[in-house]
Amino acid sequence: MESANIIKQYLKALEVGSYEEMMKLFTPDAVVHSPLYGEIKASKFYKGLFADTSKSKITLLNIFKGKDDFIGAGHFRYDWKMADGTPVSFECVDVFKFSEDNLINELTIIYDTAGTRPAFNKMKSS
Repeated sequence: MESANIIKQYLKALEVGSYEEMMKLFTPDAVVHSPLYGEIKASKFYKGLFADTSKSKITLLNIFKGKDDFIGAGHFRYDWKMADGTPVSFECVDVFKFSEDNLINELTIIYDTAGTRPAFNKMKSS
């Protein structure tokens, strides 16, 4: 398995907001652990995230490989324009757990939400 290639495909799908391309990378029962959306099925998470997004720019900073082929992480800058036009920017680490068939079956998103949460909550309450 080439986890780095899967992580790069994931970041590209995230940047362009392609739900179809994103879902090709995940197992049907995959789970996302998000600091804003909580623990949620990947299919539901990306529908919500893409609906809440008007534009994204991803700048890859690093890719890390775990002790085996089933763990990897992507470190990137996420410039996110929310659906209401509010821009936020932050560094993020996404930790991927891969299945034996080279799909993502669990994703943990790690970043400080202090600068994002107020704008996110405002957008969601509108």
